[in-house]
Amino acid sequence: MKFTKMQGLGNDYLYIYGEVPENVSDLAVKYSDRHFGVGSDGLIFISPSNKADFKMSIFNADGSIAKMCGNGIRCVGKFLYEKGYTDDTVLKIETLSGIKTLILKVVFGKVKSVSVDMGKTTVESDISLISTDREFTATPVSVGNPHIVIFVNGVEDFPIERYGKILEKHPHFSGGVNVEFAEVKDGYIRMRVWERGSGITLACGTGACATVSAAVKKGLVPSGEFITVKLDGGDLQVKYTEDSVFMTGGAEFIAEGETYD
Repeated sequence: MKFTKMQGLGNDYLYIYGEVPENVSDLAVKYSDRHFGVGSDGLIFISPSNKADFKMSIFNADGSIAKMCGNGIRCVGKFLYEKGYTDDTVLKIETLSGIKTLILKVVFGKVKSVSVDMGKTTVESDISLISTDREFTATPVSVGNPHIVIFVNGVEDFPIERYGKILEKHPHFSGGVNVEFAEVKDGYIRMRVWERGSGITLACGTGACATVSAAVKKGLVPSGEFITVKLDGGDLQVKYTEDSVFMTGGAEFIAEGETYD
């Protein structure tokens, strides 16, 4: 199986162009392992679509299916353009959370950044959740996939592994949930993430969109303006409106390879 390893703000996946195999969950677990496999946050298959320009299928490192990945879809745009599958700079990508529009910024034949229209987010009323020895006020947000955003003081040193792995599988969420811990700073948001099915990752694009959406609803940041979200892997620019959320960031190639069974 030939693959391309790419990363968006350190959120790394193995990208394969072709149809999804039947044993994809087993492959995701095997090749995502960072000691006995290639090492990644999961596998992303890119294939033709009868609904959009291309289709994106995401499988987490534990073999589970993900509906959407903001960092992953930016890499899909760069992959398709620079590998010659398309010469369009505006692409429609089919995902399990709907069709997303990508706008590629191309300079001298290279994709320098990708803007994504993530569609409308749904921000629900705050809920209280208990994880081990602590009760949290969490804001549920749907970005086509489920998130909870928790604003804390001192997010840099916050023990996200201790609480994230419990909250991910909290019984309030039947299929699990992505957990964002965030702190609003002067002019930006600092965010760290525990991703459903992958654990701590360096970045989460949909999580950044969820966090800005929650912050706008709480009156912590303005609507209709790009907000810098600083993640462990780098920065994203996110703008919330009532009709849609827009995310802009980079995507990079790491390596090409071929797996062996």
